[in-house]
Amino acid sequence: MIPPADEPSNQSLISKSLIGHLLELRRRLLLWVGTLLTLFLCMFPFQNRIFDFVALPMIRRLPTGSSMIATSVTSPFMTPMKLTLMLALFLSVPVLLWHAWRFMSPALYKSERRMFFPLLVSSVVLFYCGVAFAYFVLFPVAFAFLNSVAPAGVKVMTDINAYLDFVLTIFFAFGVAFEVPIAIVLAVWMGLTTPGKLRKMRPYALVGSFIVGMILSPPDVVSMTLLSVPIYLLYEIGMLMARIMVPGSKQVDEQREQEQDNS
Repeated sequence: MIPPADEPSNQSLISKSLIGHLLELRRRLLLWVGTLLTLFLCMFPFQNRIFDFVALPMIRRLPTGSSMIATSVTSPFMTPMKLTLMLALFLSVPVLLWHAWRFMSPALYKSERRMFFPLLVSSVVLFYCGVAFAYFVLFPVAFAFLNSVAPAGVKVMTDINAYLDFVLTIFFAFGVAFEVPIAIVLAVWMGLTTPGKLRKMRPYALVGSFIVGMILSPPDVVSMTLLSVPIYLLYEIGMLMARIMVPGSKQVDEQREQEQDNS
């Protein structure tokens, strides 16, 4: 039977719903972009001070008489501006995640909302902790080591653009490395593993954390250890978070242990 002309078809309702979701997504993206631009414009007058703060770990450990240099004509202006833009993006991430959460939450079950919102907050906090750890703990040790091993005939004078690229790479690497607990919780939630299996894999996790530390950190034992130990501790924290946040994971481990005992 052909539906009456005044009643919308299912296809028309789906099309209107899709358009409504796309308009809502565009609105939230525009709000985030507005936040990003506002942060950038507010910090732009202080871009040189921001760069001075980020460069402080290197400047403090340069040999006497050395300084950072700019090898490009536009570097004195473009490098601090690039850093300010990246900082604005960095600070606007919570706003982006908040809008993503508000956009997706109506489609989630109550149990999923109860788990994913704490994960979003935890992921932001852990990323910021990774960046802070790199700046306050790793950089002073790493730059002191790297400057001390320079050959006698080489005067250390770091280019500001190369330094910024190095710092941003390390910041991103450490921020991602500190997301280990979030990855573990998601893996347990998707049924890929259980906290019990992860406990049995502790020796491999310890070795893997040192391999990651060797890859991401500067080439000295102290820097590698400073990254590897926190990664392994975050592995332990991830197991604890999975047992608390993922419903039924503890019961699954207990059931498997009983099956192994009976066999």
